Amino acid sequence: MHNNGDGATDMLIKAHEYAVKKTGQAADKDRRTVPIHAQFARPDQLAAFKKYNMVPSFFTNHTYFWGDVHVKNLGKKRADFSSPIATADRMGLKYTNHSDDTVTPVDPLFTVWSAVNRTSRSGKIIGKNERATPYQALKAITSNAAYEYFEEDSKGTLTPGKLADLVILDANPLTIEASKLKDIKVITTIKEGQTIYQRPVQ
Repeated sequence: MHNNGDGATDMLIKAHEYAVKKTGQAADKDRRTVPIHAQFARPDQLAAFKKYNMVPSFFTNHTYFWGDVHVKNLGKKRADFSSPIATADRMGLKYTNHSDDTVTPVDPLFTVWSAVNRTSRSGKIIGKNERATPYQALKAITSNAAYEYFEEDSKGTLTPGKLADLVILDANPLTIEASKLKDIKVITTIKEGQTIYQRPVQ
């Protein structure tokens, strides 16, 4: 469900609670409801996500494309807490991060870069305390994404028995300088053990 603002998130949580009451199901049943664009969720709403086993999908690309506008329109405090991956991780939430094509380009490594650096177009840092580590940013588009779709037993990690879906990169995202994450290139793409893309030799 789309819930970009905190008001919409209040509605989402109330709708969940109402549905639980009407159906008699457990509030924390493993249904993995996904609040999409949960970028302006408040701390109390993150707690509700945890309580109800929701999997928020954040949108850190916004910190680059519209971070300066968010500071102007919403104030620095709210803008700085947008797409709070660092807080969500500390709380033990499962979370993902998306690009919402065609709103922002489908470029997973740019999304990783935006989560780690949180740099706006003007070069300002939008929420230093919510900067993700490279590992957290990678989890958001791999293992956590598989979990979101109930596919954690077949995808998301390099584990024996899972589908061999992976890429080979020209640099290590865990050790490269954070500002260069978006410049990493995909050399090879492998789908279920078969090479489907090979970058031409330069």
